[in-house]
Amino acid sequence: MRGVPLTLDGEEIDGVTLITRLNEIAGEYGVGRIDHVEDRRVGIKSREVYEAPAAVLLLKAHRALEGLVLSRPQLRFAEQVSGEYSNLVYDGLWFSGLHRDLTAYVESSQIFVSGMVRLKLHRGHCQVVGRKSPFSLYDYGLATYDKADSFDASAAPGFIQLWGLEAKTQTRMQQFRPETEDLGGE
Repeated sequence: MRGVPLTLDGEEIDGVTLITRLNEIAGEYGVGRIDHVEDRRVGIKSREVYEAPAAVLLLKAHRALEGLVLSRPQLRFAEQVSGEYSNLVYDGLWFSGLHRDLTAYVESSQIFVSGMVRLKLHRGHCQVVGRKSPFSLYDYGLATYDKADSFDASAAPGFIQLWGLEAKTQTRMQQFRPETEDLGGE
């Protein structure tokens, strides 16, 4: 509920127990081994190796639910907020005004992030194989692409013309090759 995991295999469970169990379960499959090169604030690159099986599962499941209940603009902005939030924590700015602001956005965006996600673990990999939510924006009747589809396809040509108008205008007005044409300025 509100983006916070509450159950594992249908059993209500507290956060510490959930993480402990997920670490055990996913760890047996080798899920959550992370090897990356980090750019430190002082300009040094360092190689970091982590084992975070529970974190990998929880993030994958959470993103699957967000993908089901958040709109495309919300998902795009959530990626930006996630990056800013990560930098803020890494830089030790937890008690900043920006942290307060980002937290308010995150809490607001999680209101409808609720549901169930099914994961499959196999040889170091975690794959989402099912998800459902009472707040899902997925509507099979709009996405079937067959004759029973409730989406009115006759609206598509007008939408496509309007959506592409900016790109079409830019292409028409700015069609030049900088290496061979003068822009008329200095």
